Amino acid sequence: MKVVALAALASVPAFAGGAAPTPPLVAGCPVFPASNVWNRRVDRLPVAPDSSGIIASIGADAGLHADFGSGLWQGAPIGIPITVVGSGQRKVRVRFDYADESDPGPYPIPANVRIEGGRASDGDRHAIVVDRSSCRLYELYALRPGWRAGSGAVWSLRSNRLRPAGWTSADAAGLPILPGLARYDEVARGEIRHALRFTVQRTRRAYVYPARHYASDSTDPRLPPMGLRVRLKASFDVSRFPRQARIVLVALKRYGMIVADNGSSWYVSGRPDSRWSNAELHTLGQVKGSDLEVVDTRTLRNPARADRP
Repeated sequence: MKVVALAALASVPAFAGGAAPTPPLVAGCPVFPASNVWNRRVDRLPVAPDSSGIIASIGADAGLHADFGSGLWQGAPIGIPITVVGSGQRKVRVRFDYADESDPGPYPIPANVRIEGGRASDGDRHAIVVDRSSCRLYELYALRPGWRAGSGAVWSLRSNRLRPAGWTSADAAGLPILPGLARYDEVARGEIRHALRFTVQRTRRAYVYPARHYASDSTDPRLPPMGLRVRLKASFDVSRFPRQARIVLVALKRYGMIVADNGSSWYVSGRPDSRWSNAELHTLGQVKGSDLEVVDTRTLRNPARADRP
């Protein structure tokens, strides 16, 4: 595999507003507009005043962990899979445990839909379905045969519209999962042009833009709210890391990562792929919480006109 020099990674320009010239793509569809906050660089935004306290509460001495990779873990691919369908896929009704905060659908779920952790999993069982014909995103939490799920959400991948305030999605923060996944096809091209998704063990009973929902009873101000964005410090030297890990780390400097759910701290989400090098991704553990900082994102918003349908 051709090695991309670090200088080449650093030379890709951002256009006005800190967004990439074009948005990331999945199955030929944009993963939200280039102006979307997921696709906006945050390397020039200020550090949040409470950064050190929040980082300490998550774990200043704990390392990053790639919660994705190649091969199998307990019989299932490592990461959150994506299923792509076309206009011919039949849509089905889904019964939701949290129907009052779920989009009713119907959802284009094929019989062989890929489920996080596999069909026998007792975990979150996320399912992500992209309809390439309409560029619509369907996400489900705790999907089970029948079809039953904990919650579900539908997005237009061409729109910046958010969930209603206070609503969950397939993720506790009320965010879409797809735009925060590290994908091997991006690494193969040499660049990840969006923020990543990560989890923390304890969160606050609060959320910040673009999150829409919290999942905690704690009001401790040292804990992170859902939607909190952190980035790798500019001074951190990524040149010693192998290629796959280095590209992830460059993205964490430019775009950062967003708290999306409760779980193991500093676990970064991605799509499973047989071409990931688990050995290279394992080196991300050398990056500690103290190497990260909380970004002040109070000025970072989607264009107001695009928050509407």
